[in-house]
Amino acid sequence: MSLRKVKEASYLTAENHVRYRMILRYFYIQHERMREFMFPEEVFTYLKEQEGFLDYQEDTLHQDLDQLVKWGNLKPTQEMGHSKTIEEYKKKRFRYQPSPYTIEFERMLIEMENKEESFGGALERTQFTRLYQLLQEVEDIVFQNKVVSDEETSQLWEDIQTYFRQIAKNTSDYIAYINSEEVEERMKTEAFLTYKDQFTKYLREFIRAMQSTSEQIRELLKSLSTAEMTRFFEQVWRHKSQARFEEVDVTEETKPFDEYSGKWEAIQSWFRGNHSFGASESDMLLERTTEAIRKITQVVQRMGERNQNFRSRREDYIHLSKWFNDIEDIDDAHILFAAAFGVSHTRHYYMTQYPSDDIYTDTWDLNPVIHETKPMIRAYREKSSPGAVIDRSEKRQETRNKYLEEKRQERQWIDEYINDHRIDLDKIEKIEPNVRQIFLSWIGKAMGKDDQTIQTDIGMRVKVIRHTNRIVLHSDDGDLEMPNVSFIIMKDKGEGTDA
Repeated sequence: MSLRKVKEASYLTAENHVRYRMILRYFYIQHERMREFMFPEEVFTYLKEQEGFLDYQEDTLHQDLDQLVKWGNLKPTQEMGHSKTIEEYKKKRFRYQPSPYTIEFERMLIEMENKEESFGGALERTQFTRLYQLLQEVEDIVFQNKVVSDEETSQLWEDIQTYFRQIAKNTSDYIAYINSEEVEERMKTEAFLTYKDQFTKYLREFIRAMQSTSEQIRELLKSLSTAEMTRFFEQVWRHKSQARFEEVDVTEETKPFDEYSGKWEAIQSWFRGNHSFGASESDMLLERTTEAIRKITQVVQRMGERNQNFRSRREDYIHLSKWFNDIEDIDDAHILFAAAFGVSHTRHYYMTQYPSDDIYTDTWDLNPVIHETKPMIRAYREKSSPGAVIDRSEKRQETRNKYLEEKRQERQWIDEYINDHRIDLDKIEKIEPNVRQIFLSWIGKAMGKDDQTIQTDIGMRVKVIRHTNRIVLHSDDGDLEMPNVSFIIMKDKGEGTDA
């Protein structure tokens, strides 16, 4: 599929787009009246009647028409039969026909201009019923070999596409409408309460009808696979090809069955879903409609609660005051007050630990738990009692001796590999894992030094020299491939010892 630049759309954003759009709008109006060819004089007369075109000149019109011809919006045809003089013949009098792209652009623009800013759409139950009836006719043709003409088959296919497009467009637009911010704000008004019953009934009746019809459509589509529809598509294509004058190549590679099967699979996916996206659009539509009803119910409930909160309780308090007035005993008045307004000094305590794991045990059967209440102020600090000073010198000495012993052991391991004040890794046949770890730590520390010289934990100054070749260090726990490195044991002043 090759995608080209749509130069026909240039007139919508050009500098003189008002003139271009007015000209092409006139061509579209005449096209709808079944007049395909227009002369410049007719266009000029129409433009002069429009507001803002009083100073418009005929020469400017011819320039605009030429530009629209270059963009492919108009197709010129020279008119030679009505020339009365040689001068008229030399002028090459043209009449113009709008291109298919231009007609579709103008049709789309008029449709968008007639729409409101918000979404529209509707949930029509009859569209699902009609689509199901059409699919039943297809089933009769495919499986019961019902004989119908190619024209009837093509019309049946067009009707299916029309109803399916209406269902998909209307339902998606309506769901977008009820979820829009405008409707959300409208639901919060008191006027919405008047329509909420009617609105909810509309949604529920649609759900009830769709649940039965969509399930019937889903079961019917299971048997009508794309392979089963091949003969049906062949009839549609035969009728379509009769309306074309050019020779149609109907080889396996170019015949339009891919287009028909793609549209059929879209219908299958909408009602039955697919492996890539899971749930079908029909199921999602039911879910969103149900969610809309739930949202409306919640909004109405909140509005009712809000109205209840703002409702005057004057009559309630007057009635309650009469009760108090009729009571002669003060103790009975206290009881009525506690029942009406609750206990004013109630305190609630929260226990961090429950005394029992048995959830069926009553509170009265448990042993009392001591609760310490702490002041709720920032400056409060718990009191701490001074503690005794513990002598840990013996433990510290033990830790120190253990550390020194480990370092003496490391020094003893390193001395076994020193030969003439240097250690060459390529000359070591086998190395202990712990010694290898020490050498690697030396290399890591030296990489951060400019002179590659470090002071080790065992009291050595070591200069690390890296060579260009690579070696393999063999050990009991495996082999390590790495660059060849030599360690030079330094004197206290940092100079190398004599080799």
